Amino acid sequence: MEQRRSPGHDHWFYESQTRPNSTATAPLVPEAAYIDDRFLLGLQQEATALQPLLSRFQPALLAARDLSQILFPNTLATSLTHTLTLYDRLSTALTVAQVAGVQRLCNHYSARLNPLPGPDSSRESNNRLTQITQYARQLAMQPELITAHSISALDAVGLTEPDIVTLNQLVGYVSYQSRVVAALQAMMGLPVRWIPGVSPPPDASADLFTRNDGWQHALKPVELRYASADQLAAVTFCQGIEGLDDAIWLLVHDAQALYGFATLKQRLSEHFAEDEALAQAVSARVLGCRRQFDRVSDEWRAALEQDVESAGAASPVISLSAQLTRLPDRFSAAHLQPLLNAGWGTERIFTLLQAVAFANWQDRVLMALGETR
Repeated sequence: MEQRRSPGHDHWFYESQTRPNSTATAPLVPEAAYIDDRFLLGLQQEATALQPLLSRFQPALLAARDLSQILFPNTLATSLTHTLTLYDRLSTALTVAQVAGVQRLCNHYSARLNPLPGPDSSRESNNRLTQITQYARQLAMQPELITAHSISALDAVGLTEPDIVTLNQLVGYVSYQSRVVAALQAMMGLPVRWIPGVSPPPDASADLFTRNDGWQHALKPVELRYASADQLAAVTFCQGIEGLDDAIWLLVHDAQALYGFATLKQRLSEHFAEDEALAQAVSARVLGCRRQFDRVSDEWRAALEQDVESAGAASPVISLSAQLTRLPDRFSAAHLQPLLNAGWGTERIFTLLQAVAFANWQDRVLMALGETR
């Protein structure tokens, strides 16, 4: 029996078989595709009271905006080694935005995805896009469950090593972006939507942190003798940046993304202190990133390993960091109140929130590409 297909993509990226000569259904917010700032998505213009704060962090915000142009350009040429199309990238971004539940991001990536032609209707193309979507959803929702089999499944549908590295960077970037947007919306006092019956996945098992397997490449890293000029420049730039030593020669499969990631990390780190280190440890504990969790101080390690909620009762930093990591769509001004009551200023709070957001990117990439089993 012939399958019935509705016109257009209807915003579902895994639906690639569309009726020829039909008009695609318009996105709910079509103007969201044409916004100038593709990182904050118009929040900088709306947050008039926060302009001094945003100016203070302008170098980091500009680095994040540049990354959006690198990862999601207006046009993109594919090659034999870089096969991810712009449709693949934007559909992945929409998947992650939907997992995060931040409507502003969903509107933007849906509007950008809508006019693009999807892949052909072959079984191979459908399998490939389905596998990409499933992987992106899993990494965005519960990275602890990403295994070596998950990476092999991407290879089986034709993704190259550079493609897989780029895919992980895409998921990480939108995970970061969604939490920065959610944080700013909370600081502006904007209301959040509440979907009954939706609960976050459980935190990573405490047993995960008793293992000491070290960090191993899930893919074949770039060899020095085959590295291009862009790759060598990115590796040179990353030398000495904390936390990237083991991962550089793997992440440099996508040299532009690595350079942008390292630039952002460097600019954010200028603002970080002890509280930010604790916040990033909370993200690692919730998501299951052993590499980053090992950096937590002995003062908090045992408490976080045992129960994040109990540790959060003793520290508003832990409580806030866990909330933003688990449920960015429900993050509101109420979650900031304990820190405000403790005398924190807006700059200190925003620094902490950015640390959590960036940790959500870094943890996912490091877990997927170096802690898979």
